[in-house]
Amino acid sequence: MQMMMEYPQYRMLEGSETLYAIEGPRHAIEFQPLGSNQWMMHAHFASDYPRFVWMQELLLKAAQARAVSKEEFVDLVNAREVHEPLACLGRFNASEAHEALRFETNVELQALTTFGVSSISRHHVLVGSDEDIREALKAAKQNDWEVLIVGGGSNVLMHSDWEGLTLQQGIKGIQVLSDDGNRVEVLVGAGESWHDWVLHAVEQGWNGIENLALIPGSVGASPMQNIGAYGVEVKDCFLWLEAVHQQTGELRRFDHNACEFGYRESIFKQREKDEWVIVRVAFVLERNAPLRMEYGAIQSELKHLQHHEIAHKNVMEAVMRIRRSKLPDPALMGNAGSFFKNPILDERAFEAVLSNHPEVVHYTLEDGTFKLAAGWLIEQAGWKGQRRGNCGVHERQALVLVNYGGASGQEIWQLALDIIEDVKVKFGVELQPEVNQIRTS
Repeated sequence: MQMMMEYPQYRMLEGSETLYAIEGPRHAIEFQPLGSNQWMMHAHFASDYPRFVWMQELLLKAAQARAVSKEEFVDLVNAREVHEPLACLGRFNASEAHEALRFETNVELQALTTFGVSSISRHHVLVGSDEDIREALKAAKQNDWEVLIVGGGSNVLMHSDWEGLTLQQGIKGIQVLSDDGNRVEVLVGAGESWHDWVLHAVEQGWNGIENLALIPGSVGASPMQNIGAYGVEVKDCFLWLEAVHQQTGELRRFDHNACEFGYRESIFKQREKDEWVIVRVAFVLERNAPLRMEYGAIQSELKHLQHHEIAHKNVMEAVMRIRRSKLPDPALMGNAGSFFKNPILDERAFEAVLSNHPEVVHYTLEDGTFKLAAGWLIEQAGWKGQRRGNCGVHERQALVLVNYGGASGQEIWQLALDIIEDVKVKFGVELQPEVNQIRTS
C-alpha cells in the first residue's frame, strides 16, 4: 500500500538559493533571493496542467530540485528578511514554523458555543495559521486525541465532556483578490465572525450577502453548512475555499462544484466529513448585485421606502430587525438558531401530507420537490413555547430550542428527539437536526 505524502515538503533548486515550501500537489510558497539579505515571496496555485506538472517535478525532486529538511529550510529562510511579506491569511510563514503551540488542559467550552452548555475539553489549542493546524493535528495523532474543530460554536450541541483535542480556528483577515469596479473577489480567514464579515462587506459596497446578516458562527463554517436565509445561500456568492487535510497536512482548493453544495449540506458534512480543516474562503460579490426582497417580511420592513430608494444596507438592516424580533440573542439565552432543517419531500410524499393537512405551509422548489416549514409543523404539534426544566422551545420561533440556563446537552437532545417523534406521528414527516450533535466516541 502506497503511503500518503505528508506536507509541507521543502525543496531547494540546485545551483540556486531559491526555496519552496510545497503545501499540496497544487500549492507552494516560493522564496526567491532578492540581493544578499532579502527574500521575495510568491504564492503559487497550479490552476492549469503545465503549472501542475511543474509542481509535480518539484515534488519528485526533478527539475534540479533537492529535498531539504524543515529545520534546514527554516534556518535558510530566517537568515534573510522577507521583502514585502506575502499577505495570505494564515499561509505558510517560515519564521513561525518553529514556534511551539500552546496547548491547554481542562478548558471549559461553555463560552465557546452559543448553546452555552457546560462541557470540558481535556486538551485545547488556538490556531492562527495552516502550520499551527498541522502541528496541532500531529500532536493529536501522536497522543491519540480525537479532534473537534471549533469555530463560532454556533452549530454544535455538546452532549458530554470532550476527551480529545478541541482545535479553535483563529485564522483572521480579509484580502481583496481582484476588483474590476463591480465584481469583487475577496478572501476571508476562516476564524472571522460571519456577521462581522457581512457588516464589513456591505460597508465596503460589496453586495450579495446582506440577507445573511446576523447568522451566528464563523466564516469557515459557512460553506460547510451552506448557511442560508431569506432567499440567499452561501453557495450563491461562493468562489472557492482552501482546507488542510487532517491526516497529511495537504492544502487543497475546493471550487464550487467540488463542495457539492445542497440544502444546509456540503461535501464536508458528508463524504469528506472530519477529513479537512477549512482555513480560508473566497467570495465573489458585486457592487451592483440585485436586491433580494422576495420574502414578505423584508417587504413589510421596507414598505416606507420607494423601490428606487432601497439600498443593500437597507435590506441588511431589515433582515437584522426581523431576526432580532424572532430569535433570541445567544449572549442572553443559549441557542444555536434553527435546530431543525425544513424537510424536503418528493411529490408522492408531499401529496400524502397534503391530503391529511391541506393547510400545511410549503414551498415548491425548482426541481419539483416541496419544502415544508419545520417551524409550522412543530408549532401545530403544540411545542412552541413549551418548557422542560432548563430548556425548551422558544416562544416566538418554534424552530429554535433554547437553554434557559443550566441545561445539559443530553437534556436538549432528548427534547429534540421527542419533538421529532411527535411530528412524525402527527404529520408523517421526520425532522432532521441542522445542529451537529457532538459526542466523544
